[in-house]
Amino acid sequence: MNANPRWDISRALGVAKLFHLVCGVREACVTPFLTLYLRQLGLAAPWVGILMGTKHLIAAFWAPVCAFLAKSYRKRRVLLIGSLLSSVGASLLMVLIPAADKNRMHLPCNGSSGVTSTDALPGVTLRVNITSAQGPASRHPANRTAEVEMPGFRNPPGESDRETFRDPHGYVAPSVEGARTTSQVLLHPVTSGLKDHPWEVTFEMVKTALPLLPGGKGPGNPANLSGTKGKAWAFDLSLGGLRWTFILSLGSMAFWELLAAPLEQVADDSLYEYLDFVDATDRYRSLWVWRLLGMLAGVCGIAALVGQLDCFLMNSGPLGVVHFYGYSVVSTLALLVSIFFPIPICQRWEPSYKSIKALSIVGSDPRLILLAFTVVLTGAIVSTVQNFLFWHMKDHGSGELVMGFSVALSLLGEILLHPFKTALLRKLPRVGLVGLGLSCLAGQLLYYSFLWSWWSVLPVQILSAISNGALWWAVGASVEDLATPRMERALSALFRGHFYGSGCSLGSFVGGFVVMRFSLAVLYQACCVALLLWLALLLSIQQRLPQERKIKYSKLLSMEVSDTSDSEQGTERDWLVKAMREEHSD
Repeated sequence: MNANPRWDISRALGVAKLFHLVCGVREACVTPFLTLYLRQLGLAAPWVGILMGTKHLIAAFWAPVCAFLAKSYRKRRVLLIGSLLSSVGASLLMVLIPAADKNRMHLPCNGSSGVTSTDALPGVTLRVNITSAQGPASRHPANRTAEVEMPGFRNPPGESDRETFRDPHGYVAPSVEGARTTSQVLLHPVTSGLKDHPWEVTFEMVKTALPLLPGGKGPGNPANLSGTKGKAWAFDLSLGGLRWTFILSLGSMAFWELLAAPLEQVADDSLYEYLDFVDATDRYRSLWVWRLLGMLAGVCGIAALVGQLDCFLMNSGPLGVVHFYGYSVVSTLALLVSIFFPIPICQRWEPSYKSIKALSIVGSDPRLILLAFTVVLTGAIVSTVQNFLFWHMKDHGSGELVMGFSVALSLLGEILLHPFKTALLRKLPRVGLVGLGLSCLAGQLLYYSFLWSWWSVLPVQILSAISNGALWWAVGASVEDLATPRMERALSALFRGHFYGSGCSLGSFVGGFVVMRFSLAVLYQACCVALLLWLALLLSIQQRLPQERKIKYSKLLSMEVSDTSDSEQGTERDWLVKAMREEHSD
C-alpha cells in the first residue's frame, strides 16, 4: 500500500478516467440535440442561433474566470460539486419552457385518432388528413382527419394551399410554413414507426373569412368583429408567446451555462497540476479518449431511449425531454465521482497574467496569428454544422437514432485514427496537416448541402476524424513548437477556449440569419467556399514567412545520456549556447 495516499497515481488516474467517461456521457445526452429541441419549441433559426451564440460566448470567457478564482481561493472541489449539483436543476428548467405555438400538433403516442389544438383565429382552417398508404381507410390508427384553425397565417385572397409531407417519427411541422418547407424534400414514402404502415399527412388550407376590407360586409369587416375580439386577442397572445419562449429559453440557457461551463477546465487544471507534482504529466494526454468513449456511448444510448420513453414522459409537450432527464441522471453519477477526483493540496505559484502573456505571444508571431484566424474561422463554420445539421437531417426524414449514429461515427473515426497521430505529425508539416483538415471539412460541408435521404449523411461522417481530430493535432503541435517555456498550456487554452469559442459564437449568430434568408444548403455551400478561399490565402502567406526553427529546452532535457558520447559533448554544448542566445535575443 502506498505510504502517501495523496500521491497514489494509479488511483488518481482511475478516478480521472471514470470522471471523463461519465462527463462524456453527460455531454452527449443534450449537446448534440439541443438545437433540435429548440426547433420543436417553435423557435426559428435566427433565435436558435442567438441562443447558441450566447452559450458559446459564456463558455469561452466565463470558464477561465471561474477556474482562476477557484484556484486562487482553493475551492476547486467545491466548484466541481457545486457545478454538477446546480446544473442538474438548471437543465430541468428547459423542460418547463412552453412551446411558442400552442397550435403545434403531435401524433398521439398511444395510437388514438385525434389531433388536438387550442385557440385559433377564425378565417383560416387547416385540414389535416392522415391516411395510411396501405389502401382504403380503415381502423388503423394512422388514418385520421382533423381540422385546425391556424392563427396568423396569411394567403393571397382567394387562394388556398395544399401541402403534403411524410414524417416517420410522429412530428408534424409547427406551422404551415414549416410544412411547406418540409414538403419540398419529402416526396417519397417513408416507413413510419408503425411497421409496414407508411402514412401520409396532407395539409389543406381553407379560407373561411373574407379579407379585412374597410368597406366590406363580410365577417372580416371591423364592424362585424364583435364575436371575434377574443380570438384576435388570442392571436396577439400567440405572438407574445413566441417572445416569451425565446426570453425564457435565453435566460435558462445562460443560467445553465454559467453553472456548467467551468467544470471541464477546473477538472483538467486540477488533474494536470496533480500529475505535475510527481512528473507524470505524460499520462495526462491519454485521458481524452475516455471522454470520447463516453460521448460515443451516451449519444447512441440517449437516442435509443428517446423513441421509447419520450411519449410516456410528456405526451402533450415538445419531444426531447428525455435528453434533459438523462443529463440530470448522469450528472448525479458524475457528482458522486467528483468527490474522489484528484485535486492537489499544495499549489505551485504561477503568475496571474499568463493569459495576457499568451495573447502577447500570439500577437508577436505571424504564424500564431494565422493559426488564430484559422481556429476562429473553423469554430464559426463548425458551429453551423453543430447547430443546423440535425435540422437538415430531420427535413429528410432522419430520426434521432440516425442522428446519434452519425455523431458516433465521427467520434469513432477520431479514436481509430489516433494511433497514426505520431506518424502524421512526423511525415506532414504542420501547415500541411492543417490544410488537410480544412479540405476535409470543406468536403463535408459541400456534401451536406446535397443530402438526398435520411441515411445519406452517414458515409461522410468518417471524415470528421481528419477535419476535427487531425486538425486539432496540428494546432496543438504548432502551439507547442512556437510557445515559450512554461506557456504551452496557456497558449493551448487560449486557442481552444477564447479563439475557438469566439468563432463558434460568431458563426451561431450569423448562421441563423443566413438560414432564414436563404437555406441550409446555401449556408453550407458558402462555408465551403469560405474555407477553400482561406486555405489558399493561408498557404500563400505561409510560404512567404521566414522559416525559423526554435530550439526547445524540453528537447535537450529529453536526450538520453546513452545517446551522447564524449565526442558529442562539444556539439551538445553548442546547441545549448545557441538556444540561450536565441532566448536572450527574444
